[in-house]
Amino acid sequence: MSKNHPEYQYLDLLQDILDNGIKQEDMGTGAVTHSVFGRQLRFNLDQGFPLLTTKKTYWKGVLWELWWFLSGQSNIQSLVQNNVHIWDDYPYKIYRELMEKGLVEKLEVSEFIEKIKTDDNFAKKYGELKNIYGELWRRWPTKAKRTIDQVQWVVDELTKDPDCHNALVNSWNPEFLYEMALPEESSRFPICHNMYQCNVKNGKLSLQLYQRSADIFLGVPFNIASYALLTHILAKVTGNKPGDFIHVFGDVHIYGNHIDQVKEQISRKPFPLPTISISDTVKTIDDFGPEHVEISDYKAHPPIKATLSPTGGYKSKNWEDYVKKSNRTKT
Repeated sequence: MSKNHPEYQYLDLLQDILDNGIKQEDMGTGAVTHSVFGRQLRFNLDQGFPLLTTKKTYWKGVLWELWWFLSGQSNIQSLVQNNVHIWDDYPYKIYRELMEKGLVEKLEVSEFIEKIKTDDNFAKKYGELKNIYGELWRRWPTKAKRTIDQVQWVVDELTKDPDCHNALVNSWNPEFLYEMALPEESSRFPICHNMYQCNVKNGKLSLQLYQRSADIFLGVPFNIASYALLTHILAKVTGNKPGDFIHVFGDVHIYGNHIDQVKEQISRKPFPLPTISISDTVKTIDDFGPEHVEISDYKAHPPIKATLSPTGGYKSKNWEDYVKKSNRTKT
């Protein structure tokens, strides 16, 4: 496969970090990363759908998570009930704080997730993640107690004025983040892919994402596929064709315990990229569901397992200790 294959951008970035990454340590959990700052990938969606092929990417998770965002949800129950466990850690992080105070029964994470899945009242109370992407995209809270649907705003702007320069969705709300927030209101999860902008040129809609912090091995392949799919969806509902997906990084890093896995992935040669199609029944954002997307000709190398580090967000001693002891693997 020619080095012109779009996936080599990603593989070259892996090598760049191996060669030039600065060793850093997460203040809360002690997790070591090798990090560079300020990089960009650009995928022309005419060249195929950028679902990476040098290790199999969790496509079902991409579909269901994006639907979860676009439908404005902030409770993980629908994900859990469809066996998508991307967001399990963060409600459990909140629940563990209550456990340590003796306010709720003690549950291991597997027991907690089973109750989220099967007990609607429990899920309503403990499965909620306030100020997460779906809420901020579709129900941004305001001081006037109204909400703003940023995604619908983008669709409306691009439909009535394809030449607009303001079609932007933001997920970074300082009122609820880190020490900027009141302790009782601070989010217990990190907002990493925090802003994207759409632009139309010659009937093609392109989307540019800014991601402030990026786990290049486990997270970024997922992020690439998710926002490339979002580009396709927004193009379809605004009457355009998909153009480019541009992925801009702030801090992009390899975790210290992913080095061997990264070297294995770099040694692999990409397969041709797959293609996707979206049902013509999707005419608005609210029409979209996972069942409306079909992927074709996806051939990939086997998954490569690695341990997930659920770092970032508001830090508590309880969670730091839990993360250090836990050893969960993802692909």
